[in-house]
Amino acid sequence: MRPLPRRAALLAAAGLALAGCSGNTIADQAKEGSNKGFIAGDGTVEMIAADQRGTPVTLAGTTLDGQAWTSAEHRAKVLVVNVWASWCGPCDKEAPDLVTVSSDPAVTAVAEFVGVNFREEAATGSAQVEDWKLPYPSLSDPGGQAVLALQGKAAAMPSTLVLDHDGRIAARILGPVSTSTLTGMIEDVAAEAPAK
Repeated sequence: MRPLPRRAALLAAAGLALAGCSGNTIADQAKEGSNKGFIAGDGTVEMIAADQRGTPVTLAGTTLDGQAWTSAEHRAKVLVVNVWASWCGPCDKEAPDLVTVSSDPAVTAVAEFVGVNFREEAATGSAQVEDWKLPYPSLSDPGGQAVLALQGKAAAMPSTLVLDHDGRIAARILGPVSTSTLTGMIEDVAAEAPAK
């Protein structure tokens, strides 16, 4: 990984310090078998150097309101992908921050957002979107197929990925986002020139 830009580095350090207090990493949770039904993110913040990024993500499916959606049609801006579920407590915690960031005109000038409603029926996801007042579409992913398209980078609930102008995963947060951390990551990725 490349050194983080100053702003993102400070935010990442704060997030990792908080995560370290719990002593309960993603690997630890996987081994403990607590039967809570998901692995909670530990607050890991990662910026991926341009030369270390994988192939472009091909994310496609049907939104909770029945519309066809594909990431290939959303490369004019940075794309923020948030994996969530109504049964995930940390997802509920981060929802207000996601609403704040995705409603900020300075952010929406450079980024688009999409959710991935993981392992539940569309009707349940739709009700949760309405309750949280998410202003962007979410893909229905009851079988977990959409998450597989995220190249193993969405290993916890919730997970938020920032895709660059070429559709590659440039940054991620495993665990609830904060307004300042997510905004900083989006700004850093949006400031990059497309690789093409």
